[in-house]
Amino acid sequence: MSVTFHIPGALREFTAGRSTVEIEQLAGTLADALSGLWTLYPGVRDRIVTEQGQVRQHINIFIGAENVRYTGGLASPVSNGSEISIVPAVSGG
Repeated sequence: MSVTFHIPGALREFTAGRSTVEIEQLAGTLADALSGLWTLYPGVRDRIVTEQGQVRQHINIFIGAENVRYTGGLASPVSNGSEISIVPAVSGG
């Protein structure tokens, strides 16, 4: 099974500059897929989840067009060919 992650510019320093990362893994949930990403690029983990393993408040993750905050969080289902986008919140003034 293949899953593609879209990496935002702010996190690319932790993925060797890659804007997309494809992993081959038996991922049934978002947590499984993220675990595969962290195996390849462990530096990304602390920027996405808290010490308690929850998605950080300022990070949005989408599976396709669906925000996982509304589809089950880390338990959201991930299927073969899914595209997962990591989107940090943008603020400023």
